[in-house]
Amino acid sequence: MDDVTAERERVIPLARGVVLEIGMGPGLNLPFYNPLHVTKIIGVDPNDAFLHLGEVRHRSSRVPLEIMRAPAEELPLSDDTVDTAVITYTLCSVDDPELALGEVRRVLKPDGRVLFLEHGLSPEDDVARWQQRLNPIWRALAVGCNLTRPVAELLQRAGFSISDMEEYYLGGTPRVLGFHCRGVALP
Repeated sequence: MDDVTAERERVIPLARGVVLEIGMGPGLNLPFYNPLHVTKIIGVDPNDAFLHLGEVRHRSSRVPLEIMRAPAEELPLSDDTVDTAVITYTLCSVDDPELALGEVRRVLKPDGRVLFLEHGLSPEDDVARWQQRLNPIWRALAVGCNLTRPVAELLQRAGFSISDMEEYYLGGTPRVLGFHCRGVALP
């Protein structure tokens, strides 16, 4: 998925300081962290199978990496300890995205920021109707992934302000699967 890799390459180099990445899984973002700007990555994921897929990538991280097996809804971190939170292709599959984002806000320093790259609910009614129809089937096939999460709305309901965001359809992807949001949110 070259298009998805290119999207990750646009977002991840913006990370600074101590980074929390929820949904670390196989570590697909790791090659794009800049070791000159990131002092440590705390990768959180409850799924042992996904983490196992990334063991080689995790070991070869250019930035010190700590893996925590935990759900995003219960981050085992103290308040105000993270400079940057990275959320890529994760909000679609967490059980409670509002609770997870509340936890991210809790551990983020007051001057921190969230870098996000997510797919979700299209603002176009025709596309959104198809997403609603297909979501039960897609969720069963795609390891709990939802097509219908309103990314910007979820961030705002969790108390974040969106300082920069682009919404678009990823090229070469059916519109029902390809609506994306990429940007920066502040606590």
